[in-house]
Amino acid sequence: MVEQPTAPVAPEGTGLGRLRVFLVDDHAMFRAGVRAELGAHVEVVGEASTVAEAVSRIAATEPDVVLLDVHMPDGGGRAVLEAMRGSLTEVRFLALSVSDAAEDVIGLIRAGARGYVTKTISPDELAAAIRRVADGDAVFSPRLAGFVLDAFAARPDAPVADPELDQLTNREREVLRLLARGYAYKEIARELYISIKTVETHVSNVLRKLQMSNRYELSRWAADRRLV
Repeated sequence: MVEQPTAPVAPEGTGLGRLRVFLVDDHAMFRAGVRAELGAHVEVVGEASTVAEAVSRIAATEPDVVLLDVHMPDGGGRAVLEAMRGSLTEVRFLALSVSDAAEDVIGLIRAGARGYVTKTISPDELAAAIRRVADGDAVFSPRLAGFVLDAFAARPDAPVADPELDQLTNREREVLRLLARGYAYKEIARELYISIKTVETHVSNVLRKLQMSNRYELSRWAADRRLV
């Protein structure tokens, strides 16, 4: 009796092959780490460090899922989503960020992201989140889901706006958030891959823009806006 060949088992993900993933982050070391950690789960088909690169290369590669950093010097994840709105409707976007601030989460979801997870996520959890987003689910780190539910339930059509916060750059917001959590300048520098001197410059700029005199006032201000 001749054995009939068995059908091949498809790898994890949708369709017949591994999920095709694109990375958008302005830190090369972080992209390399994500690529290495996800290599066994997905096919990384490209990466970009700027908004312009991302828009061009995502259009060229047409991945299943884009892992999207929220804050980059030239506009970040929201700028990518807005530039691609209406095109490549099959591509799903999953925000992957150091930020867990309510306004960042809500802003990215309003712009079209299907989920939002923080960079503290484990490789296995990230792979699972990518699969779920590719399948059409919405995925959030546990603490973040409440931000979205609260915002859309209370004021579904209202923009998230704060004139004082809006005058800060994305990087200044990141530094402020970590400062308010009690991070030392050295720890902030390590977390954001910048120099201590650059951290000091950002803190000085934030103090000047918000007309405050010390980090304790900044911490209270950030806590009042749920940035911590």
